[in-house]
Amino acid sequence: MSQLADLTSDPSASFVLIARDGADTVELLTGEIVDVDLLAEIPLGSGAGAREVFALVPYRQVRERGFEAREDNTPLRCLLVDEHLHLPAAELIAELPTASIPLRDGGFDVADDEYAAIVERVIADEIGRGEGANFVIRRDYTADYDASDRTAALTWFRALLEHERGAYWTFAVITPGQIAVGASPEAHVVAREGIVTMNPISGTFRHPAGGATKQSLSAFLSSTKETEELFMVVDEELKMMSAVCSDGGRITGPHLKEMSRLTHTEYMLRGSSRLDPRDILRETMFAPTVTGSPMQNACAVIKRHERVPRGYYSGVAALFTPNDHGGHDLDAPILIRTVYLGDGHLRVPVGATLVRHSDPDGEVGETHGKAAGVLGAIGAIERDHVAEATDDDAPADRRALADDPEVAALLASRNERLAEFWMNPQGEDRSGPFAGRTAIVVDAEDRFTTMLGHQLGHLGLAVRIVPWADVTDADIDGAELVVAGPGPGDPRDASSERITRMRDVVERRRASGAPLLAVCLSHQILADSFGIALVPLDAPHQGVQKTVPVFGEDASVGFYNTFTARVVPGTTSVGAAEVSADATSGDVYALRGEHFASVQGHLESILSRDGIRTLERLATHALS
Repeated sequence: MSQLADLTSDPSASFVLIARDGADTVELLTGEIVDVDLLAEIPLGSGAGAREVFALVPYRQVRERGFEAREDNTPLRCLLVDEHLHLPAAELIAELPTASIPLRDGGFDVADDEYAAIVERVIADEIGRGEGANFVIRRDYTADYDASDRTAALTWFRALLEHERGAYWTFAVITPGQIAVGASPEAHVVAREGIVTMNPISGTFRHPAGGATKQSLSAFLSSTKETEELFMVVDEELKMMSAVCSDGGRITGPHLKEMSRLTHTEYMLRGSSRLDPRDILRETMFAPTVTGSPMQNACAVIKRHERVPRGYYSGVAALFTPNDHGGHDLDAPILIRTVYLGDGHLRVPVGATLVRHSDPDGEVGETHGKAAGVLGAIGAIERDHVAEATDDDAPADRRALADDPEVAALLASRNERLAEFWMNPQGEDRSGPFAGRTAIVVDAEDRFTTMLGHQLGHLGLAVRIVPWADVTDADIDGAELVVAGPGPGDPRDASSERITRMRDVVERRRASGAPLLAVCLSHQILADSFGIALVPLDAPHQGVQKTVPVFGEDASVGFYNTFTARVVPGTTSVGAAEVSADATSGDVYALRGEHFASVQGHLESILSRDGIRTLERLATHALS
């Protein structure tokens, strides 16, 4: 272990330690440090000059996608790997420091009552006004310690190696001015040999005192909030997969992600891509499990409600490795469950996922539990050996619980609600019923349009997705089919440039009499053009699955709306528009008329079991 000893004795040396799940070695990466401004500038090289690069990607890089982020000058830090060693884990652990490092002056930077008030504001002012389905708002646990930063980092890395289980990566990054130690449960995006995988994880089951039981685990798996959180993040990551994968992405699962003190639920997404791995990383910044959805608006909400910039929290650690085909493979776990160290000061960022069902006090408790899980894992506070339920002293075997028929049936039952389209291989066949015809999809700041575009392509259309701010009148006039897409916000907001432009798109297309399909926000705008009232729902339908009438057929559809068009119950037409509405409330689910159709729900969502069938029906009507 002389390599590590030499590095730790040199205060200027930079290195990275990585222990992958299930491996009996720890990887040691050494090399030169280079900071760059953009992902495209990560110096991978090519051909004979290709090299391995480890990168710490901060949250502020979302600005490369045009999203908002507070500036904090956190560097996009690259280690250009000169040497990559695999060291026996047992031998390395023996070389790492063991002395306990106590913390002092610990606490959250945002007090409990203040955080609870933020939760209330986000639910009322953001989710309640249609700005999105879910948002992750973080706060930081901070404390001081009396040890050198490098000694503390290696001490806590050893504790993670010895006590943490189930982490995708356990790692320590030691560079000038930036030191981080963590055990990330989640591979945000992996690209190997042209295959991209993503691993959305949501729902947190904290093991109770005495260990997990079938009853406590089943109660967690039966939770509506936990289930809907997972479905919403799968939808959000499928948006990303559809943007980078020619076959759109396929989901498998759900599975249990079991760690020492926590269990999560997860799906796996898989698709094919020929993109440069830096482009794949850019288009998938960052995980909705730590930002929210829709992603673009989530970034704006984070900026409005978080007190300080995020640094690396919710970014990724990315390892680019040359492959046999002249390119690079990418392995990029998300930066959560991570401790940041500097000048004797520790910071542990943690966040709670806020949805319409969220209880402010419960979300406060969620952040306490996550912070305690990290601090206990590194041994900075007393470790909860009972809740860990290790193989040696467990009152119940957690693996046996995961394999229990009743638990397995609860997991499997989630898929009964989901669209088969996204669970089956789709391939790249584009010989559907609309083959040879063209469409543009106008993106109103919800990347559901990538999933919608993929489904339309599956039906045979040649699809181009255009942001609302870039779409021209020539675009609107030239396509055989214009799909006016979904987006956040109040459709009645005359002060919004985005809403105004989407009104222009709908009105121009309607005036021309050319085929138009309007979805969610644009459906509401279309309804308004017929004089149909737009009203807020009593409770937002964010990630809600409903079976609704759509012109003679009942369809199981996923909804992400805060506002609705509403008619007098029993109304079947308004002007030139045929109306399909709820018989009791009058909420309008779909409209159609000569060369136009619209739908309130998201037919592209995994929650829309009848999505592709209904989409084909409505597109056929608009194009006929």
